[in-house]
Amino acid sequence: MLACSRRQALAILAGASVAAQGEAYGAAPAQSLGEIAAKNGFMFGAACGPVIEKDLAYRELYTTHTRIVTTDIAMKMGTIAPQAGPKRFESADRLLQFCNDHRIPMRGHCLIWNEWVPQWIKAMSVSERQTFFDGYIEEVVGRYAGKLQSWDIVNEPFWPGHKAPGGYRLGPWYDAFGTDYIRRAFDRAAIVDKKTKFVLNEAQTERDDDVGRAVREGLLRLVDELQHAGVRLQAVGLQGHLQPRYPHDPGRFAEFLHALAGRGVDIYITEFDVRDDTFPDDIAARDAMVAKTAENFLDTVLKVPAVKAVIAWELADNYSFYTDAVKRKDPLAQRLPRPLPFDDAMQKKPLWFAMARAFEKAKRT
Repeated sequence: MLACSRRQALAILAGASVAAQGEAYGAAPAQSLGEIAAKNGFMFGAACGPVIEKDLAYRELYTTHTRIVTTDIAMKMGTIAPQAGPKRFESADRLLQFCNDHRIPMRGHCLIWNEWVPQWIKAMSVSERQTFFDGYIEEVVGRYAGKLQSWDIVNEPFWPGHKAPGGYRLGPWYDAFGTDYIRRAFDRAAIVDKKTKFVLNEAQTERDDDVGRAVREGLLRLVDELQHAGVRLQAVGLQGHLQPRYPHDPGRFAEFLHALAGRGVDIYITEFDVRDDTFPDDIAARDAMVAKTAENFLDTVLKVPAVKAVIAWELADNYSFYTDAVKRKDPLAQRLPRPLPFDDAMQKKPLWFAMARAFEKAKRT
């Protein structure tokens, strides 16, 4: 997907060294990526985990560069309800306080997902799970009503690999309600929160293969069904985990974006990064290819007026979930992922400048 060739990467390496100073990339080194995005009509932000409570340099990246923050795991069911008994809101509350202190809007991620559901909930009977579902939504959404910029009410409803009718993702909520769990989640949330923007968040749409096309088709159909049912749905999140191992067609993806926008919803790129495991080991070449991949994608996406935000999935490479996965597999691994705009020393990479340049080129009046 969107990969440049090794030759193309090497051709832009000369600029990559200058990029550290910023001159060649159209953005002054002192500028904030959030400021650059905002002045051109976009929101830029990132997912944020509890590590900011310990890593002060990393926390400063958020206070400097983000204009919106998404909870990483703080508001997932596995964090809030890891076991039976009182809910655990401490992590989410601390992140919300951080955002409030720095006047950064916060997005909730994610209320309902068929993955990462604690085993004690999966072990419930269907009727018990249905009761829990309703009560959980009302308690959690009610606690943060009016305090969030937006909520990912349902995350990743589709996964064609499960072979379910319509390409839906299977799991405990699908088992309990069928596909109606999606509409039910939005409706229950709307009972207790009248202000927050409600979002349907999905992955894999960037892929121009059987999986990606099936997810796109399913997502458009689902948006139509929810709107026909009168569901309050104000935005659709497309995660934007770019995976160059898969094909990507910018023209067809743009057609999908326009079709989605035609439903009257805003579009957020909610989990932006570039998977680099198919790129060369050489760091300079790899960083150049990551930057080019991202810029090609953003050049297409940011032309669509309905696209309002680009939100990275963390900010620095060492805190990427890709890095976590590699280290779990091999704690001594030497080749670590570099999918984000800052490196593990919190320094800007070519990706930072590519994103800044994409925002500048897409300037909106």
